[in-house]
Amino acid sequence: MNKRAVEEEEEIVAKDLLLWGHGDGDGDDYCSSNTENEEEAAFSLVGLDDYGMPSFQLSTPERHDDQQDFLPLLHPTRSSETNKPAASTVVDAEQYSFASDFYRCGTDWSCLLFQNDNINRYSNNNGEEDHKNLPNSNPMSMSMSMAKDNKKRKLIQANLFQIWGFQKDNNIKSSNNGGDDFDTSAGYGNSINEVASHHHHQQHRPRFCSFYKKIPGTPFTVDAFRYGCVKDCSAYFLTHFHADHYGGLTKGWSHGLIYCTPLTACLVRMYLSINSTLIRPLQLGTEYVIEGSKVTLLDANHCPGAALIYIRLPNGQCYLHTGDFRASRLMQSYPLLANHRINVLYLDTTYCNPKYKFPPKDDVLNFVVRVTKHCLKKQPKTLVIVGAYSIGKECVYLAISKALGVKIYTNASRRRILQCFGWSEIAGKLCTQGKDTPLHVLPISSLRFEILERYLKTYMSQYTAVLAFRPTGWTYTETVGSHLDLIKPVCKGIVTIYGVPYSEHSSFTELQEFVQFLRPEKIIPTVNIGNAANRDKMQSYFREWLKG
Repeated sequence: MNKRAVEEEEEIVAKDLLLWGHGDGDGDDYCSSNTENEEEAAFSLVGLDDYGMPSFQLSTPERHDDQQDFLPLLHPTRSSETNKPAASTVVDAEQYSFASDFYRCGTDWSCLLFQNDNINRYSNNNGEEDHKNLPNSNPMSMSMSMAKDNKKRKLIQANLFQIWGFQKDNNIKSSNNGGDDFDTSAGYGNSINEVASHHHHQQHRPRFCSFYKKIPGTPFTVDAFRYGCVKDCSAYFLTHFHADHYGGLTKGWSHGLIYCTPLTACLVRMYLSINSTLIRPLQLGTEYVIEGSKVTLLDANHCPGAALIYIRLPNGQCYLHTGDFRASRLMQSYPLLANHRINVLYLDTTYCNPKYKFPPKDDVLNFVVRVTKHCLKKQPKTLVIVGAYSIGKECVYLAISKALGVKIYTNASRRRILQCFGWSEIAGKLCTQGKDTPLHVLPISSLRFEILERYLKTYMSQYTAVLAFRPTGWTYTETVGSHLDLIKPVCKGIVTIYGVPYSEHSSFTELQEFVQFLRPEKIIPTVNIGNAANRDKMQSYFREWLKG
């Protein structure tokens, strides 16, 4: 591989690392839970109130990702000169919401109002022109005076409410919950310095942790690292190694112990450089007593290392937090779920919409293999590419590798992750040179025609076409449903891309079956909850499922 080819591949790898681990491309990468197509690169940031809700209504209920949470996390940027983290882009939602930010950042254009503005300044209390105060009754002299005066005046940043003539009531204390009220806690600051000072103050205030990340009656939080030190929390649980869940974990983490599966612990140490003394790996299916409560991690059928968190309090109350998961009938055989009533279920609702009825994973894998074989039969010199996140979607390229009897090429970063799995079926299938196999794995964000065309040029001596697969639930359509042969690829020149509904989140029907099996007393959705209509709709589904 020539130097330029290596540089181009590293450029793609860099993009993958920047977009690391949004859910499985299905939800967490919602980039909202709702992302894909362009969603891998699309993130949104909104403020939360102390109930964990956005401080304004989201207009797009379906996607975060994001998450897959409904508020995907932006990675802190780094300064190229100092290599130090830049100022955090996450502002305190308590009082610095999107709405308050918007209304605070108006511009006072009054300096442009030559005649009316200046005449007002030289008017008496009755609004009549006061000739005694005019600098000169000569119109030309007055105009020159006004022009000279205006040159000294500059545009200033001001609160829009102030510009529009609304007066702040100093007796009313600003809301701390970031609710629907537009925050004016900074006052009607009319200078950039005042607003900047307020912004700095807000960034250093503790942020409220979303309610669905706290476990009542315990000092536990789940996937709540981006809130920093959470009050009264001494045990921080990480369900899996996707960025929208581990976001906030950095090398300097010191707020408390981190509990997760051994595989996730390995990745946290390797890629986030967390102090090992703060990490507590918990084996799947083993009961632990933590802070007086019994905790057991169960396989979540999401990405490798992902876990459901089962918690039994000393008073007998049982909580189940699913993190991100794909419900399966195998879970109905878990003794803890089959033999104990769940009081509160924290549910991954990425696809809690009746239109999502995914085909079984095996059916999708068989389709991918069938399409690949058919394509290679017609054009043997085809490079097969599977899009994937840093962790997740492994079964797709493993199925192709097994069916064709070929090895898998991917970048060094992903190889290190895959080697952490300890999977015998993958250990001997990885290779370090792209020319040694027709099966390559790239970041799912790289599955764009211009990038794939450029990538193919690196191997033009071996291949003349590209067949790529984008495996995500967001490609599912009701018209195709389970009839996968109806899927139409998108073609451009020598590149063909198939979007296949391979999801690592539960479909609507799978959620229904899981809830009806558990029959919990209360369900708290954890994805797509930024819109009141969405929340109400999901609760109506839950009530319907639990009837009878």
